[in-house]
Amino acid sequence: MQPLTPNTARRHPLALAIQLALAATLATGVHAQTTTPPAATSYDIPASSLVDALSRFAQQSGVAIAIEADKLKGLQTPGLRGSYGVEEGFGLLLRGSGYALGKTTAGYLLLPAPQSTPSHSPAATLPAVTVTAAATPEAPGLQARLSAGALGTRSQLETPLSTTVVTRDELSQRQISKLGDVFALDAGVTDNSGAYSSWASYVTVRGLDLDWQNAYRIDGKPFLSYAITLPYEHFEQIELLKGSSGFLYGFGSPGGLINYVSKRPTDEPLRSIELGYKTNSIWSQSVDLGGRFGNDNKLGYRLNAVNENGKTFNDGTIDRQSLSLALDARLTADLVWNFDSLYQKRKTEGQGPSISAAQLSGSSLPNSVLGDSQQLLSGGQFLDTDFLFTSTGLKYQFAPNWTASTHYSYSTSKRSRNESILYLQDAAGNYNENRSDTREGHRFDQWQLMLEGQARTGTVAHQLVFGAAWQKQLNDYSSNGVWATLGTGNIFSANSNSYTSLGNLNLYRAGDISQKAVFASDTLSLSERWSVLAGLRHTRYAQNDYNLDGSSLSRYADSVTTPTLALMFKPQAHTMVYTSYMQSLEPGKTVGSTYANANRLLDPLTSKQYEIGVKSEQERWSATAALFRIERPSEYANASNVLVQDGESRYQGLELGASTRVGAQWQLGGNLMLLDTAYNKGIANIGKRVAGAPEWMATARLAYKVAQVPGLDLTADAKFTGNVMLNAANSVQVGGHTVLNLGASYSLNLGGYATTLRASVNNAANARFWEYQYANWIKPADPRSLSLSARFDF
Repeated sequence: MQPLTPNTARRHPLALAIQLALAATLATGVHAQTTTPPAATSYDIPASSLVDALSRFAQQSGVAIAIEADKLKGLQTPGLRGSYGVEEGFGLLLRGSGYALGKTTAGYLLLPAPQSTPSHSPAATLPAVTVTAAATPEAPGLQARLSAGALGTRSQLETPLSTTVVTRDELSQRQISKLGDVFALDAGVTDNSGAYSSWASYVTVRGLDLDWQNAYRIDGKPFLSYAITLPYEHFEQIELLKGSSGFLYGFGSPGGLINYVSKRPTDEPLRSIELGYKTNSIWSQSVDLGGRFGNDNKLGYRLNAVNENGKTFNDGTIDRQSLSLALDARLTADLVWNFDSLYQKRKTEGQGPSISAAQLSGSSLPNSVLGDSQQLLSGGQFLDTDFLFTSTGLKYQFAPNWTASTHYSYSTSKRSRNESILYLQDAAGNYNENRSDTREGHRFDQWQLMLEGQARTGTVAHQLVFGAAWQKQLNDYSSNGVWATLGTGNIFSANSNSYTSLGNLNLYRAGDISQKAVFASDTLSLSERWSVLAGLRHTRYAQNDYNLDGSSLSRYADSVTTPTLALMFKPQAHTMVYTSYMQSLEPGKTVGSTYANANRLLDPLTSKQYEIGVKSEQERWSATAALFRIERPSEYANASNVLVQDGESRYQGLELGASTRVGAQWQLGGNLMLLDTAYNKGIANIGKRVAGAPEWMATARLAYKVAQVPGLDLTADAKFTGNVMLNAANSVQVGGHTVLNLGASYSLNLGGYATTLRASVNNAANARFWEYQYANWIKPADPRSLSLSARFDF
């Protein structure tokens, strides 16, 4: 028997199965040392079994620990990254495992935690270290790890900007149909989306629309999200990084960035099927398979397939099929290859029209109609999308604290859309109707190389990231698309207009955007409490627009350097105070056909963000607060219907969030955003509120574990969204509203199989209101809907 030491850990990863000769050691007593703890060290512990994670931690910290590996069998951890003292790091890895750290004169050992019992289920996960925190009553979750682009992978607690992580459990419980529902508990996110429409993936973050070209990622890799609703069943979690992301990823929205994290191969066999139902009569079937095979289980896989079809709440139809496959191969102990792919074919018919107030007379909108109203629908509407994403890469740990990784990704987004646009004329609900019949396509290629590691210069520890990236985006649009005038109508009467697509729409290369970038960041741990982050990203980009015949219409090329700076202070192990500065770079916009200056290429936009925040996660509660200011160049249509870049839009606000466990059964959480916006420095609209930005929003959530019925969980949540201005002139206001959601889940053993039954009711009060989509555009709120599902694990 021997302890795990820095020398034996690397050569013998199973050495943790051997106990220390504890008799003599225990005779001297296990005691807490009162000596000064060692300085914090930077760690990079990847997701793995708890045994392997403790082995790596012992190796990197240079200490000895003894563990009975059999007792930890099946326990997993997503790892640990950042600067920690030895006992602090061990504590984070062990948190929730049922074990505590003991110290002897010979080193460390594990002891049963007081009033805690370890879980021995084959797929047990440590709740306080995994990413289930925001979704379950068991853990607040600031230890959840997320991808922060050029900053590498970090926990929420260590990331010096506001973040939200929505886990697989939360997605399953809410039975998501649109992106707004994913972030229903985040007061900083406004729901602009509508299920089963072209706009199911539209949200506003801190009053800023997310850019459909650059604000969405899968596993950190870009794709074009316009009119694309991804299949939520295929993702392990969805991450939101709020604020400017220019340094992190290059082009992006100053509001933030959403990253979909794919399901990965599992170490233990996974076999599950799920059956589902949604209002009006939509039925779904899905399968989720995972595991490892081959010599020494070096090959891993995760396969997901989904089929869904039926009638939507407004008597339209949906028909979608999706398939994803994730593979990895542990080529050596330090070299891993991975492959990810996702394909979806989705078609909806009879979806609701787009509604514009650009031609509205007066300052009042008509009363809202119900979201399931069929009176808005004219004949022939459909949305047909085809989405493909693939990625492959290598990750090599060439030294204990250093990894190199490279990947290439490819995605295509194709759509055929026959959609009505209702131009409201007055508060009585009269409209003129046009039909847009188009076909469009986008392609995204990206390659990236990244080097991550730790180093020391004297007493200062460095967490370093270096990288280079290239990407190219291609946009194809219809050369013979149809814009037809259908007639008139009233939103409170049946729509008798109709248009049938003739098909045979041709595409032409409308434009391309290329980026080449290098980036570097260094997180300097000055002491156990203080650290500084500094990063730079230099991007060279070129943007081209083309005529129908392929000749050049316009071109813009330039280079820009986007910095990020942050100062972080940890007054205690699980609390961080930070202040940060970031920039965001948005590509120039090609003016749409509805404006007087159609087809003109506008200049790129650079935004700035300043943020001060605090994050804390304790045993029974967590809390966050952020004070922010964002300065962005303004874009709006002037009185001559010319889309102009004029002056500056200023967004400043406060976000507060908290979650706490009350007793053994209850958990209570809440979120608040106060937002002050204004147009500044331009020639028009000075001092007026920015369109689409509410002055305040609030959410609340209550979860209850029913003690009398083990396995039964009940949830209720509500979200209030304040009023917003529909346009830059502030001539029309969209009123505030509240949405209530209810949920229940019941876990049981059915016929020898683990079974989970779920039910959720969205918009339980069937609230009727107009929902802001983007400047001058609105939609009726989705009606009350019921979702049911049953999952069986084999």
